[in-house]
Amino acid sequence: MAGERQHGTFAWNELATDDPDRAMDFFRKTLGWTFEEFSLEDGPYWVASANGALVGGLGNMATGAVAAADPYWFAFIEVDDIDRRIEMARAEGAVILRQPHDVPGVGRVAVLRDPTGAAIGWMTGAT
Repeated sequence: MAGERQHGTFAWNELATDDPDRAMDFFRKTLGWTFEEFSLEDGPYWVASANGALVGGLGNMATGAVAAADPYWFAFIEVDDIDRRIEMARAEGAVILRQPHDVPGVGRVAVLRDPTGAAIGWMTGAT
C-alpha cells in the first residue's frame, strides 16, 4: 500500500476511530487528503492519499490493530520476512497479538507488543 519500502522503516499508519466519516471530513478539509474505500474483513476501511501518494488509512474501531476504548493512530514497520522476524521478536520477549496473516493487495502483517509493552504492527508488503 505504501509503495517502495525498506526493512526496518515505518511503512503504514492508520487511524481506528468510532466516526470514520467525521475523521475523513477533517483530514480532507485540513490536509487535502482523498479517500478510497478498501475492503477488510472487520468492516469498511479507507486508504488515504495526498497529492496522489498513499499516506495511510482509517477504519472503524473493529478494524483497528489493537482493542481500545478510544480512537488511536497505529503504525506498521516494514520487515523483510514477517514470519521469521516475528519468531525473532518472540524469542526476544515480544508478545504476539495477531499472528502473521495475509491481507490481499497489502501483504503479510502481524501485531505484537515489544518487551516494554508497546504495541506495533510489522508487515512484509506485497510486491
